[in-house]
Amino acid sequence: MDGSWTSGLSHLECARCQTRYDAGEAHNLCPCGGPLLVRYDLDLVRATVSTEDIAARTPDLWRYRELLPVLDPGNVVTLGEGMTPILPLPVHGRAIGVPGLLVKDEGLLPTGSFKARGAAVGISRARELGIDRITMPTNGNAGAAWATYAARAGLGSLVVMPAEAPAITRLESAMAGSRLYIVDGLIGDAGALAAQAVADGWFSTATLREPYRIEGKKTMGLEIVEQLGWRMPDVIVYPTGGGVGLIGIRKALDELRTLGWLTGEPPRLVAVQSTGCAPIVRAFEAGARTAEPWADATTVAFGINVASAIGDFLILDAVRDTGGTAVAVPDEDILAAQAACAAAEGLLMCPEGAATLAAVEHLRGTGWLSGDEEVLVLNTGTALKYPHAATVPDPPVLPRNASLPS
Repeated sequence: MDGSWTSGLSHLECARCQTRYDAGEAHNLCPCGGPLLVRYDLDLVRATVSTEDIAARTPDLWRYRELLPVLDPGNVVTLGEGMTPILPLPVHGRAIGVPGLLVKDEGLLPTGSFKARGAAVGISRARELGIDRITMPTNGNAGAAWATYAARAGLGSLVVMPAEAPAITRLESAMAGSRLYIVDGLIGDAGALAAQAVADGWFSTATLREPYRIEGKKTMGLEIVEQLGWRMPDVIVYPTGGGVGLIGIRKALDELRTLGWLTGEPPRLVAVQSTGCAPIVRAFEAGARTAEPWADATTVAFGINVASAIGDFLILDAVRDTGGTAVAVPDEDILAAQAACAAAEGLLMCPEGAATLAAVEHLRGTGWLSGDEEVLVLNTGTALKYPHAATVPDPPVLPRNASLPS
């Protein structure tokens, strides 16, 4: 790690009841059922580092160390994650009426998805706290990332996936030495099995059940601000299952504004789901504070196939407080957007990322977007992890010495 190391880590705080917890101890949920959030001494951060200091550092997520919870750089577990590119999508953007369309491509991270961010910070902090084995239910990418980073750190991992999780994520987890189990059910069923491991002494790193995954995901927001010249786009569109990424981006914006490093109106945050699993959208439209579980959830965008999110109220707050919205798009629109973007821009977006493109087109059609905005979507993984979702026809097979068709 380059330069000196200071973390502004102060304490943990329950997102529901605001009870304060010692960050020097390992915690899961508050007894009230609320997830715990990391709080920082932002006065210390402001006095310790400037945006110019950050700009001179190695281009990885650890450049934001003052706003991350790892106290000792010797505990950092890294595979070079962070600082993924922001790319313009001019051809596809013009085609759907939003010429100012940008994408942050998280598919270039280790393990091929944005889950590497949460795993890097979560595993680093687990090692710092003396945790030696972790468990989680997963729809695929998170399990693969946490198993990989656990292997890097010398920690044990136990991962439970639904049977329909992408096969490549199974392979990643198994090759990393994880104890991998497949359940004939959905993510909630995987969670029930992972809970048995917790009862046997494994530490739960399930979505929002420990406080540090969100800190890794938060770096997406920190990077967006820095990459755009310490400003934000007008709108950020995010594929939403458990919602940790969206919550993390909101947390990053709040911290940067308190530091005085970001001014002006916040971007409107948009949560995107599939019509086959849209509990957040339904709650948003109903004006509800929390979301009811979605029955018979199914979508080609398997990473957002989350019937019930423990952080539902935080997702809804992020959307409402920024003047954003929540929108559901059908699977056929997701696959069409994925194919159109690949053909127009050469960008292979995962189904979850493609859902954001379908949502932008929908919001432009309804008038929620005027077309003049700078809109940034998140591609949360590479399409190469989802070969089963491809909609292209098989190419023709020609005999030897054949002539190409005219």
